[in-house]
Amino acid sequence: MAEKTIMLACSAGMSTSLLVSKMQAAAKADGVDYHIFATAASDIDHQLNSENHPDVLLLGPQIGYMAADIKKKTDAAGIPMAPINMQDYGMMNGENVLTTAEKLMGDK
Repeated sequence: MAEKTIMLACSAGMSTSLLVSKMQAAAKADGVDYHIFATAASDIDHQLNSENHPDVLLLGPQIGYMAADIKKKTDAAGIPMAPINMQDYGMMNGENVLTTAEKLMGDK
């Protein structure tokens, strides 16, 4: 079973899927076991309120305008949240995005 769960959200959950793959490869190379997945912005509320809610939420740049509203929800749920660095997102830099998630979770 995965140690922690990292959720990425974007408009439809599809553009972050390649980044998820890159993050999974980086986690494997680092010897850590995380469940990393992407979802649509419309699914965020459901995921935050589920029994198996994520340990951290990262937002794709295309939904950055929603960050303030989502932050209120993640704060209420006790889940750290941050937007993904636009350069890391554009370059699909899974290692950097994974490091961001780990810092938010207190793992680094």
